[in-house]
Amino acid sequence: MNSWFTVKVKYTKQLDNGTFKRVSEPYLLAAMTFTDAEARIYEELGSLIRGEFIVTGISRTDIHDIFHYEDSDVWFKCKISYESQADGGEDAKAKKVTQNFLVSAHSVKEAYERLKESLGGLMIDFQIPMISVSPIVDIFPFGDEGEDRAAVALEKQVKQEVAEHMMGRKTVFSAAGSDVDDSDDEDSVIEDNFGEEEE
Repeated sequence: MNSWFTVKVKYTKQLDNGTFKRVSEPYLLAAMTFTDAEARIYEELGSLIRGEFIVTGISRTDIHDIFHYEDSDVWFKCKISYESQADGGEDAKAKKVTQNFLVSAHSVKEAYERLKESLGGLMIDFQIPMISVSPIVDIFPFGDEGEDRAAVALEKQVKQEVAEHMMGRKTVFSAAGSDVDDSDDEDSVIEDNFGEEEE
């Protein structure tokens, strides 16, 4: 399963006035593990940053969803909260749930309006207790290539689990006479018939 990671990168940046300054900037990207996040940031920034850069920190970031609008590159972190009815009937206390979102906008007001618009289909009442400018410079979600990589990893995991399960079944089916060659035995005929039925 993919998660969001904030990766801090340090490099020498050329400012608008032509001078150079050592900066540390955070980027957000989708990855499966910390190792994958580090590999991806080198892939993504390798062609964008001139000269060398180093990764100074990677942390898992709790972002529920991201709403990107093409007209703005400024990211606002928005926290919403709502009450979720706990299992256990009417007497159970409601549980307070908070979720974080990122929205690109020009101002706090616009971020608020865009978040309300984006979450308009929710069937719950929610509050927006906090909106603040995020230091995130850029976001790298998984593209088609990343999705393919994730799909291949998932397929590999499923195949491994199926193989392990089948190995367990084979052990169970052959346990009765696994050390003895009883090809003329009645049990062997049953096993052969079972195999033919499965095909």
